Amino acid sequence: MKILVPLKRVPDPDTRIRLKPDGSGFDWDGVKFVINPFDAIALEEALRIKERLGTGEIIVVSIGGPECVEKLRVGLAMGADRALLVNTQEAFDSLAIAKCLAAVYQRVQPAFVLMGKQAIDDDSNQAGQMLAALLGLSQATFVSKLELVENGSKARCARETDAGIETITIKLPAVITTDLRLNEPRYVSLPGIMKAKKKPLEEIGLPDLGLSLSSRTTLLKLETPARRKPGVRVKTAEEMVQKLKTEAKVR
Repeated sequence: MKILVPLKRVPDPDTRIRLKPDGSGFDWDGVKFVINPFDAIALEEALRIKERLGTGEIIVVSIGGPECVEKLRVGLAMGADRALLVNTQEAFDSLAIAKCLAAVYQRVQPAFVLMGKQAIDDDSNQAGQMLAALLGLSQATFVSKLELVENGSKARCARETDAGIETITIKLPAVITTDLRLNEPRYVSLPGIMKAKKKPLEEIGLPDLGLSLSSRTTLLKLETPARRKPGVRVKTAEEMVQKLKTEAKVR
């Protein structure tokens, strides 16, 4: 069984992000980057599926510049079999990313795509759904439990929704996006790092995929949110009610 896992390079959640003075973008100086946490969960689940089956191939893919190679190497060190970098310096929106992944899917022909439900840098939560639509495949989003059934021809997925856990069964091939509670990604071991150096990492360009992409969205300006006023501590419920009444009149 072949599983395709997209990995996105994103700022470390513990890193403080600064804007450029003119608001045209982010100041990346000194910022640490990691694999998108939801994508790491997807890779971990793919590795567990392979371990349960005792066979299979896991392919990790990133879209970006040479700086993405390091994160692909981390994916290989975790246990992926080979990596693919779509080398481009363009900053794409979700639709362009989905089109690129669709072309990679056609090139690789996996049993299914397992990817994070969203990236923590923009939180768009769109690429997975768009990818399934472009390919005409089944999809299951926000998956917190995944089980292959009927000899691997279908996947039983528990989805986290606002109304609770919804369990659905979809036919493969499909696009499945992972939620936070699916698993806990493993740490990279020293033997894994050594093995990763010998695993294949292929670099291709957009022309190799027959693509000429551009984003349909344009970033105009970024601004930091206004600072909140400090809270006020009251001693009694009556004082709190009076404060609320006063604030309501002012507004």
